Amino acid sequence: MAKLSEKSKPTSNSELEMRELYRQAGLDAAGWQYDRQVGYPGEFPFTRGIQPTMYRGRLWTMRQYAGMGDAEESNRRYKYLLAHGTMGLSVAFDLPTQIGYDSDDPMSAGEVGKVGVAIDSIEDMQRLFEGISLEKISTSMTINATAIILLALYVAVARRQGANIRKLAGTVQNDVLKEYIARGTYIYPPEHAMRIITDIFAYCNENLPEWNPISISGYHMREAGCTAVQEVAFTLGNGIAYVQAALDAGLEVDHFAPRLSFFFNAHNNFLEEVSKFRAARRMWARIMRERFQARSPRSWMLRFHTQTAGSTLTAQQPEVNIVRTALQALSAVLGGTQSLHTNGYDEALAIPTEEAARIALRTQQIIAYESGADQTIDPFAGSYAVEALTDEIESKALAYLDKVEALGGMIKAVEQGFIQQEIQNAAYKVQQSVDRGEAVVVGVNRFTLGEETPVPIQRVDEALERKQVERVRALRSRRNKSEWQSAIARIKDCATSGGNLVPPVIESVEKDCTVGEISNALRQVFGEHRETVVI
Repeated sequence: MAKLSEKSKPTSNSELEMRELYRQAGLDAAGWQYDRQVGYPGEFPFTRGIQPTMYRGRLWTMRQYAGMGDAEESNRRYKYLLAHGTMGLSVAFDLPTQIGYDSDDPMSAGEVGKVGVAIDSIEDMQRLFEGISLEKISTSMTINATAIILLALYVAVARRQGANIRKLAGTVQNDVLKEYIARGTYIYPPEHAMRIITDIFAYCNENLPEWNPISISGYHMREAGCTAVQEVAFTLGNGIAYVQAALDAGLEVDHFAPRLSFFFNAHNNFLEEVSKFRAARRMWARIMRERFQARSPRSWMLRFHTQTAGSTLTAQQPEVNIVRTALQALSAVLGGTQSLHTNGYDEALAIPTEEAARIALRTQQIIAYESGADQTIDPFAGSYAVEALTDEIESKALAYLDKVEALGGMIKAVEQGFIQQEIQNAAYKVQQSVDRGEAVVVGVNRFTLGEETPVPIQRVDEALERKQVERVRALRSRRNKSEWQSAIARIKDCATSGGNLVPPVIESVEKDCTVGEISNALRQVFGEHRETVVI
């Protein structure tokens, strides 16, 4: 056999050793067993996928994350995407909406409609979905601290459309723990935020049987700089915390667990990413069956949405991002995702233009209809490299979960700053590697151009903020004062007494209460979270 090269051993972003040659002997030495670690698609431990036929039976749902300016602008983009073949909607909300401020609040100045759509009231939500039947489309809403309000608005608009709300399909992200870790769009202290989450679980269990009440998200932690191993560990750690909170609230595991969903990042290291998805699926199956004693196989299944990695997109030579996104999307498909969003090539510069959004969608369609990737289930199964990486990611992620357990669980680990510190350290090491030129970023530290050709970018009309402010003030001036005040009072009473908050929040949005007013009512009862500073 030829002698392997003596150069330094390459590593993945998770510092997994990427061997030059993988052999069966390595798996045998590790006690690898096909039936235990791989098995068949649609069967425990679901390493090869959660459905027996995977994409041969049904393709993944093609979504394109979109939201800009006001509801009319976003509605036009949604109709454009639907006309070009997207299968489900994915709503991006602006920062004030995410953290519970109305557009006319001084805290919102300059941010209205900038990173997503501004939603203040039921009238905005109606405009957002004008001409789109909510009973016929699946909608994913990336919203967390105010998830209960946006879900209520969605239900209220569906009722006004005459829809059967039991047929509503979609997801509300509703993952607040990762907000404390990586994003920062939290409002309430963890104890109260978890109560709101389990209230949503209970309401959806009874009233929205086709709705995913949470999307447990590793995506944003990966965007903040964590490794693939950390993404798996911390995401499943958050999942464990949510399951335990639901059990503590009196819910039965096999009633809510089948509707739990997850959200992962598709990053650059192709084989590592394929292996990551397989490892996460296997780990969750064992956690649910062995730790939480779930009996239904549907409770063991890790269903997940994937988005390509925004943090890998470069402002330099932005067209090259099309290639990055295509490779990342293919890793998600070969890893068995149920739903996928592909980033626009210009997202390092601005909200995607229609052209960029169309190319991103066409990327998925080429994978689906031209590449043959849908024809074989988990084609990497049995690969010495992928099986070894899958096992290694699982082993290292389990070690992280043991550390978290020793600290008292994810909430305690977050409160102590452990998770944040681990992500910061990982991000710093990667940036150092890029700065030293050890990690190549095409167009940034290698293969650069002396002069860049500018690309057209999407700009949000500054007049939209003034228009949105006028709208919310006009709503307040014409609504029934006693009705909205009574609705707000009922929310406060419910928050204090411990009843399920979803019904009074739905009532309040139907009485024209605004996102900011409802958030402030809950702030008055629950208070606000103050971040743990990690240095």
